[in-house]
Amino acid sequence: MIFRSFPVIARSLLSQCRQNSQPFYGRVSPIPGNSHHGELQSVRHLILQSASESVKMERLSGADAGIIQVHLERPEARNAIGKDMLSGLQHTLGIIDRDSSANVLMICSSVPRIFCAGADLKERRLMPVSEVQVFVNSLRSTFSSLETLCVPTIAVIEGAALGGGMEMALSCDLRICGEDAVFGLPETGLAIIPGAGGTQRLPRLVGKSAAKELIFTGRKIDGRNALSLGLVNYCVPVGEAYSKALQVAREINEKGPVALRMAKRAINEGLEVNISSGLALEEECYQHVLSTKDRLEGLAAFAEKRKPVYTGK
Repeated sequence: MIFRSFPVIARSLLSQCRQNSQPFYGRVSPIPGNSHHGELQSVRHLILQSASESVKMERLSGADAGIIQVHLERPEARNAIGKDMLSGLQHTLGIIDRDSSANVLMICSSVPRIFCAGADLKERRLMPVSEVQVFVNSLRSTFSSLETLCVPTIAVIEGAALGGGMEMALSCDLRICGEDAVFGLPETGLAIIPGAGGTQRLPRLVGKSAAKELIFTGRKIDGRNALSLGLVNYCVPVGEAYSKALQVAREINEKGPVALRMAKRAINEGLEVNISSGLALEEECYQHVLSTKDRLEGLAAFAEKRKPVYTGK
């Protein structure tokens, strides 16, 4: 949990801020036993009020301004996606998509050894069929919103990413996992199919045959196997996924914000059309960056042999 290391006074202040619907400013102290505590020591965070108890959002500041972290925080259910978490994800993605200062999003878990165990089947058992259909459609729509979010996204995976949890990771642009990560789409074992994009995104990522095997058998694979299949971008030692993801996020965060958004659009939309239409889309996106002040700043910085200062304009 992101607040475990706060002293008692800080907890009280945070509670008061929530009640007043105001943001709370503070420094996150090292989390005992957490692999990324060294990274957090030097980063000042703005912790924002969330619409959900199980989804927390942070904006990093200082040199890391532009990086946003979303933490899944439902330890009692292994981060299973219920109505509250789904609502929190929808609300948070909406905020980020409208935020011109956002450059990159990291989706992390605050629960040790769990990314997301999938949909909350205990909650689902109590739903009538019509309500299940509405929930799954909403989950699918939310993950589509994550996939098309205007900024690059990184899933930070330690431990289990199963069912809807794996589908959430598939909706991100990049996936970085620890060696103890476990991926799987076990839905056929429950006499259903992946319903939040898994049947479509997995084959596009790892190929049709490999995707069929994983979905037909419901077999789980570890981080190293996921890397060999091309399911993840990096597989690192246990406990180091966050540090690696933050490193990659920082590299992305240094680049031109408008260029990042246009590059993502060109890649995502271009893959869904023929090459001629894709090249026309690339031209359109390139034209968009030509008129930016950031492009001129990039050229000036190159000529002056200095680091560019981009403003997203």
